[in-house]
Amino acid sequence: MYEPQSTPLLPPDTFRGKVAIVTGGGTGLGLEVSRALGRLGANVVVMSRDAEHHKTILDDGAREGFSVTSRTLDVREPDRVAEAFLEIVKSHGKIDILMNNAAGNFLCPAEKLRAKGWRAVIDIALSGAFYCAQSAGRHMLKRGDGVIVNVIATYAWSGMPNVIHSAAAKAGLWAVTRTLAAEWGARGVRVVAIAPGAFDSKGAEQNLWPDAAQHEAIRRTIPAGRFATTFEVAQAMAYLASPWAHYMNGCCLTMDGGRELPKGLGETPAES
Repeated sequence: MYEPQSTPLLPPDTFRGKVAIVTGGGTGLGLEVSRALGRLGANVVVMSRDAEHHKTILDDGAREGFSVTSRTLDVREPDRVAEAFLEIVKSHGKIDILMNNAAGNFLCPAEKLRAKGWRAVIDIALSGAFYCAQSAGRHMLKRGDGVIVNVIATYAWSGMPNVIHSAAAKAGLWAVTRTLAAEWGARGVRVVAIAPGAFDSKGAEQNLWPDAAQHEAIRRTIPAGRFATTFEVAQAMAYLASPWAHYMNGCCLTMDGGRELPKGLGETPAES
């Protein structure tokens, strides 16, 4: 059985002197991305609505000796987003990297989804992600340098039952990724995306596979035979933001263990 990697992908100091913003950076995948960037030398700024979520990453930074600060921000408020990003430029001098990770999701059949639930997910995962990309991009374009990594999902192009709100948001964010990459690529700002499949995190477990039977049912559909770890997804995101991915723009790295690959006629996932 393959054991997922637990050592960093990139060389030490890859992001030394860089300023990186991670939205939703205090929990789940965002927490792991914040750790990865901080450990590689970046000055990390984590942003989310709940300051309590920042305690773990702030403690990690203090214990391990990497630079991390936190700010409370609701990405659904465009004026506040613009103000927050301007404050970061004033305090840190620049913005080099944006990890557009903040999102929301829950399972609900389309016919039962209320407008409030639709808006909640669209406003965070699509509109909020655009507000952050726009605000970061404005500062990056002035310097002619920067990279934005948007977190989407494989069902952005396939659709999936019970997540019509998130599928619509992620499909929109994929279009945003391609459009901004086309507009900004020649001006020094790269915009890329990553589409993780199922990965183990407390938030996903609570909202998407709340019991062991559902977890196992999903695992059996993954050719790799397992969920991803937040560590390996975060390492891939760090790579996309790194100089080693400088020639990548307007593209999406799919990281789902092969789950979205087409099956043969009449084929069902193999037992394992």
